[in-house]
Amino acid sequence: MQIHYRLIILYHFNKEEKMLRKILMLIITGFVLSCFAGQEIIMSGSTTVLPIAQKTAEVFMSKHPDIKITVRGGGSGVGIASLIDKTCNIANSSRSMKDKEIQTATGKGVNPKANVVAVDGIAVIVHPSNPLKGLTAKQVKEIYTGKISNWAQLGGANTRIVVISRDSASGTFEAFGELALHGEKVRPDALMEASNQAVATTVAQTPGAIGYVGLGYVSSSVKLLSIDGIIPSKQTVIKKQYKYARPLFMYTNGEPKGTIKSYIDFVTGKEGQKIVEEVGFIGLH
Repeated sequence: MQIHYRLIILYHFNKEEKMLRKILMLIITGFVLSCFAGQEIIMSGSTTVLPIAQKTAEVFMSKHPDIKITVRGGGSGVGIASLIDKTCNIANSSRSMKDKEIQTATGKGVNPKANVVAVDGIAVIVHPSNPLKGLTAKQVKEIYTGKISNWAQLGGANTRIVVISRDSASGTFEAFGELALHGEKVRPDALMEASNQAVATTVAQTPGAIGYVGLGYVSSSVKLLSIDGIIPSKQTVIKKQYKYARPLFMYTNGEPKGTIKSYIDFVTGKEGQKIVEEVGFIGLH
């Protein structure tokens, strides 16, 4: 009788142990699925980086159907602020983060990591009817700071120069201000646009206009100018012949991990860099 009682206890113990193992396996499986399935990456920021982000996200999601990537614009400053506030996973930026932004991020427990994903040349564009083929860097600076206000001063038609610029939230605005204006302020009557596409569209529709955009936004609807005799291209940017060149970033909170790392690795890998070239920018390799 005592042996039979021990067998019953052992039977129940083994049954409960098996049940616990099943429950434990379900918990582990659920944890793994929650880590790798149904994840969402939110990107925000630069309209220059936007075509790269949109196309790479589209291809990456087609390869990983359980991962959702949301891409938002707004400008580099908006994306960086979102990363600092932890409302996005990746901040797309066409400029480096400022010291003040890094300090603010650190104070909020965010450790910004700059991931370079492409290289870009800031192209100076004019209305297609403009007869000029190029400008000097000095002339560009004088146009944007207000010292030159008529195309006749540069050998063109007697037409007022309509200056188009990016707004202050833009990384392209910051980069152009540093590379072309050397810290001087844009003339107060400049028309400030919120995106690269808006600049390109306004220039295309406005005789006498001049603007600047990322290389990926140059099309046949505008005229691309040389600067000091150099046209922005893959070769002139890589060889550092073109003056207005800068890296493009995807900032993350610390070293990329998990799904975010997989996506960044995809963008900087062979297939992602091919997409970078396809949308009009310059790859890293």
